[in-house]
Amino acid sequence: MLVIGLGRFGSATADQLVKQGREVLAIERDPVLVQKWAGTLTHVVDADATDIDALRQLGAQEFNSAVVGVGTSIESSVLITVNLVDLGVEHLWVKAITPAHGKILSRIGANHVIYPEADAGRRAAHLVSGRLLDYIEFDDDFAIVKMRPPRETQGFTIREASVRKKYGVTIVGVKSPGEDFTYATGDTKVSSRDLLIVSGHVDLIERFAARP
Repeated sequence: MLVIGLGRFGSATADQLVKQGREVLAIERDPVLVQKWAGTLTHVVDADATDIDALRQLGAQEFNSAVVGVGTSIESSVLITVNLVDLGVEHLWVKAITPAHGKILSRIGANHVIYPEADAGRRAAHLVSGRLLDYIEFDDDFAIVKMRPPRETQGFTIREASVRKKYGVTIVGVKSPGEDFTYATGDTKVSSRDLLIVSGHVDLIERFAARP
């Protein structure tokens, strides 16, 4: 995997990829960041990714996927993305600062535009409600959450609680204290100490999570 830019987003992505056992080539032109991450990441190179010849010399065209974490300069972000498209990199995950920036990135070939700050803000807003413990939102306002069970589900099986019929959401997993998460069935009984994995439309999940 090719990662360009070792700011907070790029370095966190590269570090996690390495922890997952992936080979990572990181490109960064700030020598301080290069030195900081040289001992942690697989390969860290001090180079200017806005220069397509520099990318070609590093073998960027051999990569199927790349992450562009450059966020301080929209111009640099766009130039790097154009270079990677021209080099034939198929899958591009590119950090965007604003919706306008993201629109430009999409039009020039970035097939995955990421808004880390906005996404983190939305996630935090959902989590501060109190019952939600984790929150992942997908396209079309669909989400999967980890949450504490509302009182009306406690002591009942999922079939008896009729959550899907009442609220339009699906309990897909249940975790009891000291045990792993298991897939939920209609016969799964929910206790007050359990944690639930729930999927559904964002508005419906919020309505279900608001139950006492």
